[in-house]
Amino acid sequence: MVGESLPELNYPNDVLQPLLSASNSSSLQQALEILIKDSRAAVGRGELASKNILPTVLKLVESLHRASSREYLMQAMKLLRNLCAGEVANQNSLQVLANVSLAGAEHQHDIWLKMFPNEFFILASIRSQKTSDPLCMILYTCCDGRPALDMELCRDPGLPIVAGIIPTIASVGSREDWFKLLLSRLCLKDIHFPALFFKLCEGNASEDRGNTALGDNTALCVLGIFKRSVSIVDFGARAKSGLPTGSTSVDVMGYSLIFLRDICAQDGLGDLKKDSVDVVDLLLSNDLTDVILSLLYDLEPPAIIRKTLKDGETLDLNLGSTKLCPYKGFRRDLVVIIGNCAYRRKNVQDEIRQKSNAENQQIVADLQLQGSVDMPELARLGLKVEVDQNTHRAKLVNIPGSYTKPFMEKMSIREPQLYIQAHHTATFTNSKC
Repeated sequence: MVGESLPELNYPNDVLQPLLSASNSSSLQQALEILIKDSRAAVGRGELASKNILPTVLKLVESLHRASSREYLMQAMKLLRNLCAGEVANQNSLQVLANVSLAGAEHQHDIWLKMFPNEFFILASIRSQKTSDPLCMILYTCCDGRPALDMELCRDPGLPIVAGIIPTIASVGSREDWFKLLLSRLCLKDIHFPALFFKLCEGNASEDRGNTALGDNTALCVLGIFKRSVSIVDFGARAKSGLPTGSTSVDVMGYSLIFLRDICAQDGLGDLKKDSVDVVDLLLSNDLTDVILSLLYDLEPPAIIRKTLKDGETLDLNLGSTKLCPYKGFRRDLVVIIGNCAYRRKNVQDEIRQKSNAENQQIVADLQLQGSVDMPELARLGLKVEVDQNTHRAKLVNIPGSYTKPFMEKMSIREPQLYIQAHHTATFTNSKC
């Protein structure tokens, strides 16, 4: 017994002996050092997989975690990472476990008891898509229909598991939808988004909580994140792509805006409608429309309007500070939120109408249709748009010498007038000019 450390004496023989045998060593420390070195190479990982060493390493990690043996625990986690990150057989073992989780409540209960929280946390720390995908599958199926497990997962010691998965998904992505389903359950159907968000930015959690004063409401938390991100985004460069853009501040703003858009599209999903309080009304009372309208007011004109302007020509409208869209679809998302909030809410419709600039309203009201811009799409069909001088309405006419019916049938255009509305660009002028 001389020379053996105390931790080695406390482990069951079925945990210690396979490791000593696989490494041909006499101590746990030596065994871990040898196995870590061997598992770095594909040949070594394959040989260890053939000996089914992974379950033994999982048991070892669990025992070390209970014993608070940090030195051995770090070595065991390195070994586990090497085994899972590079060997198909070991990754398949986790996938098999994920498939077992679909077999019913009894299996899910057993998996949860055996693996929560330590084994789940260890697997969540492995930056591998082939590990994170089945892990998300296991977590989602085990929590399905069990709100109590959702609560466990979003409180200590379960919260670090979900927080550990997110960096993996951010760096290597996912091939299946289990991660999205898991986040949707925790953050949309339940109210765990604030806890998860502040866990991810734990260094500034206390400061953020103190500044937001938004409590645990998911919608208000997202609104607070959106407001803060707007204040730091650079609106000076026109977007070249949609989300994700590669800019952290823009992506945070964009995805929180999409989150708000989806929340406002629902009449209370799950716990979003908390204590019978309408979530949209809650957002509106926290200046949602003011923030959105302010952004819309400051944005440059849409691309379709900019294209119709001649060189040096400007619109006789107040363009504010002419901020540029930070990602493609930004203006659309803002308008959709306004539309969702105004749906079946006359008070919101009236508020938005009253907050519009009166001068701009009058300018738009005074616009008259003067002519049309030739569209290549219509010309190829043998059509053109003319403006009726009496009614000032656009009408579709044939270009002399062309035959349009075959083209219309080929394009499946059953309603030519609708086609005009979708593709026609008209020119307007102010009647006061």
